[in-house]
Amino acid sequence: MYRLFLGKISTLCTAPLLPALAECAPDGKRRSAWLAGRALLCHAVSPLPEIRFGEQGKPGFDDNHALWFNLSHSGDNIALLLSDEGEVGCDIEALRPRPQWQQLANATFTSNEHLEIEREAEEHRLAAFWRIWTRKEAMVKQRGGSAWQIVSHDSTAPLHLHVSDLQSDGLSLAVCTPTPFSVSTQMIEWVA
Repeated sequence: MYRLFLGKISTLCTAPLLPALAECAPDGKRRSAWLAGRALLCHAVSPLPEIRFGEQGKPGFDDNHALWFNLSHSGDNIALLLSDEGEVGCDIEALRPRPQWQQLANATFTSNEHLEIEREAEEHRLAAFWRIWTRKEAMVKQRGGSAWQIVSHDSTAPLHLHVSDLQSDGLSLAVCTPTPFSVSTQMIEWVA
């Protein structure tokens, strides 16, 4: 079972949380996204199990719960992928201009990923960049890796991983799962 939730940070960060949970929120710039992520988790799993952190800092539930999750946010958008199949990764990016996207692609994309971009019409190449970027991020996050490892992943040849992506409503979304799962607008649960 996979469940994919999307919401707005500006709305979810004001949702009521248990005081003990709200007190754990960091101060500063990350606070709203952290609170929104916990609100999504509380919406999806109740009661919310204890959250632990893996070797590379990836959050997960304690070993007594056979559930895995991954959170991602971009701008005011936040995504939660929940699974009972094993470790998952997700990435969401707001489709936006990125003047230096070609230089970033040259530094981080494989030759197969470059071919995917080159097959697109010029006006669709930035969207192709975001599609590939979110797939690579989802793959890294599924394994609990850090962003610098994105270079070592080829999203066109996921090997034993299952990678699916969707671009809709100004967002690029990708998931990486241990078993087949296809992202579609029908699979998304919007949380207000």
